[in-house]
Amino acid sequence: MAATYVSIANNGFCVAKTNGGYHPVRHSVARNYARLSMPHSTQRSFGSCNKAYTGLLSLKKQVTHPRFIQKCRAAEVAEPRLLNNNAPVEEELSRSTLIWRAAKLPMYTVALIPVLVGSAAAYQQTGQFSFWRFLVSLVSFVIVNVWVNLSNDVYDFDTGADKDKKESVVNLFGSRELINTVAWSLLVIGFSGISLLAAAAASERSIVLSAFAVFCFFLYQCPPFRLSYFGVGEPLLMMAYGPLSSIAFYLLQSRASELPISGTIVWSSLLLGFTTALILFCSHFHQIDGDRAVGKMSPLVRIGTDKGSKVVKFGVVGLYSLLLGLGFFQALPLPTVILGFMTLPMANLVVGFVEKNHMDKSKIFTSKYLCVRLHTVFGAALAAGLMIARMLAPAAAAKLAL
Repeated sequence: MAATYVSIANNGFCVAKTNGGYHPVRHSVARNYARLSMPHSTQRSFGSCNKAYTGLLSLKKQVTHPRFIQKCRAAEVAEPRLLNNNAPVEEELSRSTLIWRAAKLPMYTVALIPVLVGSAAAYQQTGQFSFWRFLVSLVSFVIVNVWVNLSNDVYDFDTGADKDKKESVVNLFGSRELINTVAWSLLVIGFSGISLLAAAAASERSIVLSAFAVFCFFLYQCPPFRLSYFGVGEPLLMMAYGPLSSIAFYLLQSRASELPISGTIVWSSLLLGFTTALILFCSHFHQIDGDRAVGKMSPLVRIGTDKGSKVVKFGVVGLYSLLLGLGFFQALPLPTVILGFMTLPMANLVVGFVEKNHMDKSKIFTSKYLCVRLHTVFGAALAAGLMIARMLAPAAAAKLAL
């Protein structure tokens, strides 16, 4: 058997030398194989694997053993990326970073924007705005969205889809039952807030629409349905966060009597739902392997990342084409259309990033957060345009009177 030894380098790799040449091996692999290759007495002198590794680094000694090359080859089969200095190495994230990712705080703009656009549409219709109703609606819908995120982690944990997802809430805190109990308790609290507000506004339609929105969330992720596993999550969330939620919060701003459901709020909510669906679509790019392994047939599992990047491009083109058409036929106020088109640079950033990085899992993860930014600025532009249209209406009426 050819003699083999390991020398410790300073660049994060060990070099295993054999008659066939040098083989770079990462410290994290080599330190364990080196320890297993030592005599038992040497292992005890070093203590744990980490201590053995530290001792090797400090002493700069060489470890010899004829079976070490076999273990290096086994490591090459198990982790081929570790034998290539130029290959990307997965970053070890801190627990605080994982908790931040699990919290998904930027994602809660999907709760803010429907409330904002619905309230702005009510102001454009009536000229009135109730801040406390806006605030109660927002807090309640955020709580409902916490249920959506927590229960999604619970049920993906059950199916094994989140087996390797380090930022899963269940994986982080280790109690599936506790997370599930908290999630459903939050749904009761959030929906109760919306129901009380609907009663105060004497709006039966708003509570019905809100209930349908919650039912869409249930169909999306909860057993026995789990329709997201059949690739129909995008249309479900488009309806839930678009027309169902936005029109419900529009109606919750009514005071003396229920507001009429105008074309302005319907079209605005559809545009909003489309940008929400885009977030979900882009969130699948880095999860294709895991989704396929558990039979979750997301759109990107079916079509692949290359076609998926083209879907994103055509989707964004379709979004702004629809906005232009709505402005041309005066289905939306002109200020709304103008401000909406001012978000084009953000849309171009999303398209360019996805086209460039759709095959790079370490980078494409960011695409969903870029979509969140697009959703946020586009929704804010819609809301601002609706409010500006109302402010300009009295001036236009005064000019006509003259």
